Amino acid sequence: MVITRTRYLKKIIPFIDKNLIKVLTGIRRAGKTVLLHQVAEIIMKRGVKRENIISINMESMKYRRLAAGGALYDYIVEQSKAFEGRTYIMLDEVQDVKDWQLIVNSLRVDIDCDIYITGSNSTLFADELASHLSGRYVRFSVYPFSFAEAKEITREIGASKSDDELFADYIKYGGMPQRFYLPDAQSVESYLFDLFDAVANRDVISRHSIRDVSALRRVTLFMLDNIGNPFSARKITGAMVSRGIKITTPTVQNYIAWLSEAFIIHAAARYDIKGKDILTSTEKYYAGDLGIRNIVKSSEKIDLSKLFENVVYLEMMSRGYEMQVGKLDDLEIDFIARRGNEKIYIQVAYAITDEDEAREFGNLEMIGDNYPKWVISNDRIDMSRGGIIHKNIIDFLLEES
Repeated sequence: MVITRTRYLKKIIPFIDKNLIKVLTGIRRAGKTVLLHQVAEIIMKRGVKRENIISINMESMKYRRLAAGGALYDYIVEQSKAFEGRTYIMLDEVQDVKDWQLIVNSLRVDIDCDIYITGSNSTLFADELASHLSGRYVRFSVYPFSFAEAKEITREIGASKSDDELFADYIKYGGMPQRFYLPDAQSVESYLFDLFDAVANRDVISRHSIRDVSALRRVTLFMLDNIGNPFSARKITGAMVSRGIKITTPTVQNYIAWLSEAFIIHAAARYDIKGKDILTSTEKYYAGDLGIRNIVKSSEKIDLSKLFENVVYLEMMSRGYEMQVGKLDDLEIDFIARRGNEKIYIQVAYAITDEDEAREFGNLEMIGDNYPKWVISNDRIDMSRGGIIHKNIIDFLLEES
């Protein structure tokens, strides 16, 4: 049973048959391959024959021989000669192909085609696309299932859960699509742990030839334990050294960059609202998937407010917003969400006590502009006041975006 990933298809469909390479990026197993199949189905509904669509998954042994020496280019050109009309090319995990960017650009130039590619390494794609395909591509970030998608797939497979039960499951096991098809918690936990190992090994350790795997793992666990907390590479180095681990700040900086490239973590830069400037001293980081985070983290402490923050961060990112952390003098705004000309200030809390209400609403009231301001929490009672909108987190996650 597969659900239609409408949120992404709405973004991709307007670019079908446009002279731009469509690039889908995201953590491994987030659903990029299925999304390519769904795009192919839409193309065929427009009258294109199945034979005109060449789909190649570079993770399959069937196509490994095409990974070097221009073989992929020769194969696709030869295949395209077998039929009339435009060729639709879909290349999955194309970063495993030597000189993929040159091959893709040559195909774009040499044959009548519409190209779609996916990859699981953000910086590799960004650097290569900027160097060789600048101005010739459009990029789409793909995330694990949103809560609304989790509810849809749970319903489709016949599992009966209330929204509250499903949300508790979601913040514990996350949104990696395949985990919803597994029969029990033990299977889910095993799958998520193995998935983390696969992503870390293929997209971090092997790609960057890391020898001190233990140090990388320590840094990874520290960051996953501290989602939503501001810290710098220097602070992490100090924490590691205090535990007897020999590591330098430049090494920590590299590890953070490589974990981000593989979408294991995501950064939220801090933004000075008054000074209108990005602060480079400290950032916050959030897990690319809460299920993976919860399985591999070392701390037993459960901070529901930070888990809620992570859920809201990923939800807004999947809606197409850029997320920053706001600084207003000595106050902090959990998120500033930007999308085009839109801007939304967001505070996130587990539950709003009297003390929390003064802080969550009060911080937003100090902002002098008229952009929308939200407080998101688990509370069911609507606490909206003074133009600041209060949203229950489940209602927020299920609303039309």
